[in-house]
Amino acid sequence: MREEMENWKPAAVVVLGCLVVTAIIGTVLASEDAGAEAYGDLRKFASKEEIEAFLKEHAQGGWNDGGGDRTTGGIAPEAGYAPAPATTAAPTSQAARDYSTTNVQVAGVDEADFLKNDGRYIYIISGETLAIVEAFPAKDAKIVSETRINGTPKALFLAKDRLVVFATRAEREMTTVDGSVAPVPVWRTVTHAYVHDVGDRADPEVVRDVTFTGDYYDARMVGDYVYAITRESPVWVRDEIVLPGVREGDAAPIRPDVYRPGSPLQNYVFYTAGAFSVQNDTGALDAETFLLGYDTTLFASQENLYIGYQSTGPEISGRPADTGGARGRTIIHRFAIEQGAIDYRAMGEVPGHLLNQFSLDEYGENLRVATTVEEWTREGSLQYNNVYVLDPAMKTIGTLEHIAPDERIYAARFAGDRLYLVTFKRVDPLFVIDFSDPKHPGILGKLKIPGYSDYLHPYGADHVIGVGKETNENEWGGVSVAGLKIALFDVSDVNNPVQVDSVVIGEAGTDSAALRDHKAFLFSEDRALLVIPVSEIKMVENPGSKYPGSYGTMTWQGAYVYRVSPEEGLTLAGTVAHREKGPSYAWNTPDAVQRSLFMDDTLYTVSQRSIIMTDLADFSRVSEVFLPYREEAYPNPVW
Repeated sequence: MREEMENWKPAAVVVLGCLVVTAIIGTVLASEDAGAEAYGDLRKFASKEEIEAFLKEHAQGGWNDGGGDRTTGGIAPEAGYAPAPATTAAPTSQAARDYSTTNVQVAGVDEADFLKNDGRYIYIISGETLAIVEAFPAKDAKIVSETRINGTPKALFLAKDRLVVFATRAEREMTTVDGSVAPVPVWRTVTHAYVHDVGDRADPEVVRDVTFTGDYYDARMVGDYVYAITRESPVWVRDEIVLPGVREGDAAPIRPDVYRPGSPLQNYVFYTAGAFSVQNDTGALDAETFLLGYDTTLFASQENLYIGYQSTGPEISGRPADTGGARGRTIIHRFAIEQGAIDYRAMGEVPGHLLNQFSLDEYGENLRVATTVEEWTREGSLQYNNVYVLDPAMKTIGTLEHIAPDERIYAARFAGDRLYLVTFKRVDPLFVIDFSDPKHPGILGKLKIPGYSDYLHPYGADHVIGVGKETNENEWGGVSVAGLKIALFDVSDVNNPVQVDSVVIGEAGTDSAALRDHKAFLFSEDRALLVIPVSEIKMVENPGSKYPGSYGTMTWQGAYVYRVSPEEGLTLAGTVAHREKGPSYAWNTPDAVQRSLFMDDTLYTVSQRSIIMTDLADFSRVSEVFLPYREEAYPNPVW
């Protein structure tokens, strides 16, 4: 950390997004770059000039690859907004005894979302407005405040009476370059983290504003600390780079130290990660910047965080570079987390690439990894899947390779000493993989059925729920994708997993936000309740056609609610309609349900347009609250 950062030491620094925020602590290793400090595969730039020289030499497309106009950065100004007057309310003291929260990968590690709730209020980003809805009791539900956010809001966190809203906007920064007689203006995208005190829900108050250069990328919260990740292409002014920065309020920006991997990448983007307290308004702020590629994945436990990214250069371990035609490997760094401190510990590498954050998992002290490998040989291309176990030193101690040749991973979910893995090409093999002996992982059993799952969710010790698509063989010998599929698998006999039940919803093109975002999946094991947002394509007769038996399509928007049990499988309890008849396309419409939650015996389904409250006992509509969404101005969802 440079001298100017000395007064900004954090009380805690943890990164749970796509990269890492930390002053990296560890043994400084010998570097292949003269004068550069090395931490495993990470190397710290010694100066701004060194960063400029590196980008000019290594960035694809030339050194001005991401900067647009070298004088302004090529970003148009964005108008700001003042807070809208808040409505007043006389809230009651009632709150739900039982309510759902965000579906996250790891307990205790919260993930930013556009909606949060506390069993009484729903806090939601709607267009460019933060709306706070007094949602319980449902029959009296109403919006108690609407606050216009200065910028385009992206996601939020809730911590007791504090609400953090991330918003992006274009701002002008004055920078000095060699040869200029005056500072030069540069327009660049920045991300604000507005910390609101919502003790009075009718009148939220911004008590802290932390700004990071770059577009919002991801964020996590552990305890009272928020960790934000931003990303930006290099911005040039003439022949000089404009470095990323962070600032508190209106203070001058702080320029964090910049690190890069020693192995070559195909492209380079600045990621800046910063940590701050959500409860302490004057708490310290710290940040680091990393020059990495676009394809980066992070998994975090409560003790460690792991950052993985693809590399196509020589293997860092010192072994000869892969000459078999493999398309890259994944480099993974481990950082230990304890009471707000983070220590760089080790680095490992595995062949192939990760699908998403669910491709990584920590069990005991080991890291489990699932990858897909693509290779080219003289006979053509090959594709297969591997799983690995890495010890705390990030050395590979367990290997299982060449799973499902000619297929790729569609979904992975680690649970205890098992991995449930879905691959796909023509049918859906569900593999049950054993990690009870981490040095010798093995396939216990597999099940081949039509269709595939995009998301897997554990249900007790012996069942898994999958959400994906049904498939059928077509007349040309290929595979056609059909409707939305929900399946319940029994894995109690690990050698012979079986599909207990499955349902297929709608025609081809039927969609669900849960296919792409696990936060859209609502499941309560205690309540045996499963809620899936659905944009259902339906075949309907075309009465206006002159041809008898003519059919067309329409889209039903809403949510399907199931009761789940090992004995009876999936039982449809009811549906909640947000729109009965819509356009024939199923995605990105204001009525498409994006989230659902419950408070006691009321189900809340949320689209861009409204929140509909439904009685879970008889599925009667209790109430509806219309959100401050403006379709003409904002045709696309902000989340």
